[in-house]
Amino acid sequence: MKPKMLQPGDTIGVISPASPSYRNSDVIRGIETLKKWGYKVQLSKNLNKRKGFVAGTDLERAEDFNDMFARKDIDAIFITQGGYGSARMLKYIDFEAVRQNPKIFIGFSDITSLHLAILKKTGLITFHGPSMSRFNPEELTDYTRESLFRALAQPGPMGKIRLADEKKYIDLIYPGKAEGILTGGNLTLICATLGTPYEIETAGKILFLEELDTEPWIIDHMLTHLFNAGKLQETVGIVVGECINCRPNQHNPGYYVDLSTEDLFQEYLKPLKIPAIYGLPIGHTKDMATLPMGIRARLNADKKELEIMESAVESLSAEHAENHKTMENERKTTSKSKKENDR
Repeated sequence: MKPKMLQPGDTIGVISPASPSYRNSDVIRGIETLKKWGYKVQLSKNLNKRKGFVAGTDLERAEDFNDMFARKDIDAIFITQGGYGSARMLKYIDFEAVRQNPKIFIGFSDITSLHLAILKKTGLITFHGPSMSRFNPEELTDYTRESLFRALAQPGPMGKIRLADEKKYIDLIYPGKAEGILTGGNLTLICATLGTPYEIETAGKILFLEELDTEPWIIDHMLTHLFNAGKLQETVGIVVGECINCRPNQHNPGYYVDLSTEDLFQEYLKPLKIPAIYGLPIGHTKDMATLPMGIRARLNADKKELEIMESAVESLSAEHAENHKTMENERKTTSKSKKENDR
């Protein structure tokens, strides 16, 4: 089930299903960015609530989620940021409301819990991509913006997910080609679904993984968990994003070894003899690719390419498509002017 394509004048609902915003100024500037792009913004009722390390009680956060999906005047739902706590509210989610009101839902990191639950319970395509805090003009890169709009606001397949920086590289883990439905997200949150009603389904699928601030021995622990659960072996292909700051802690000598996170993925994935690559701009990266979850994709590990093979959104009418094209041209012109002014 695909959501409606994002178009000029649409209303975007903003919620905080996990942690409260660390820097409200980033969210405020993100809202300003959305308005400059031609969208209306509606904030959820409990957006600024706090309860310890989460943004309000589980029921309050779920209430905002359910309300935004049920409302007919909301066309898409963005989140302020990840952090922690999305899984705590799953017991209160109205999945029937999600099924009856398919709309764009985007986020990453802790939001993996919601992506996987929505996909399993409703079949709705959701998007692993930037949160509102990433729309701060000082942090938003052209790559992140362009990938976002290719996924949410353009008809047709996204095509190949490219590197943003030519100086970076994609590492081959195991050669080959595969096609399958794309699923995945944050490694920690994926492991947390095992044994629950929202357990990730990987059989016949292309799995993508990303992580942040996690020592290699903990990565090893989670890969062991996925392997013992049979989740890695069931896939037809695996794509690993950039695992930011996932290195040994020098203040923890017992676990300080010269085994890198990339080494671990090589060790676990190569023996599976399925196509696998490491290093795509997925997850907690400055340049972030938006990936549709539940859409057919093709992995060509030999060429180190991941390709989205079908549109993740329902297309617009001819009139709306023309209006959107005009708006996108204006957005590109604004971005070009900003670059010239920054020189």
